[in-house]
Amino acid sequence: MAAFTNYQPVERQMSRTAVLLYRMKYNQCTFLVILLSIIDDCLAQTSCAVESFTVKENFDPKRYAGKWYALAKKDPEGLFLQDNISAEYTIEEDGTMIASSKGRVKLFGFWVICADMAAQYSVPDPTTPAKMFMNYQGLASYLSSGGDNYWVIDTDYDNYAITYACRTLKEDGSCDDGYSIIFSRNPRGLPPAIQRIVRLKQEEICMSGQFQPVLQSGAC
Repeated sequence: MAAFTNYQPVERQMSRTAVLLYRMKYNQCTFLVILLSIIDDCLAQTSCAVESFTVKENFDPKRYAGKWYALAKKDPEGLFLQDNISAEYTIEEDGTMIASSKGRVKLFGFWVICADMAAQYSVPDPTTPAKMFMNYQGLASYLSSGGDNYWVIDTDYDNYAITYACRTLKEDGSCDDGYSIIFSRNPRGLPPAIQRIVRLKQEEICMSGQFQPVLQSGAC
């Protein structure tokens, strides 16, 4: 009996040790989960730096040329084409890409008319042809003229294209005033498989949930 009674305290001590070890491991796991969550949040924040956005590799302007219809857009600040937006891209003999675009615009809060714009594109860095600079002119006095970056984030040339521009940056490198357009070769829309690709790209440029659909009724 003596041997048996001496065994019980040892057993209880071993149980307490096991509990302590379990609690230590649990606390370590909890700490790691919290740490990984913090790291993920930080990575998500830094990924919104504009310079971290990837663009279409080996962009081919000749394949990109032709007519595109806007299906969705995230507008910049100020006056912008409202709906029925389309753009026709052509390549000149010297290789320069130009575009003529049109769409409806609302003036004075009530007057909706079709407007035309023209643009010419240059490539500051030939090693990244998808990162272009766009000089644009409104072909009427009420439309603005100026210059913006014009990045082709992604395209398969035959179905869809996603363009992006950032006008001003915040101190952390994220965009303060930017815009993006989802283009399609077909004004009636994109198939579900391509819509999924587009949604992923919207997340990558930190604009998920910010797009508005663009009406294509043939008005322009």
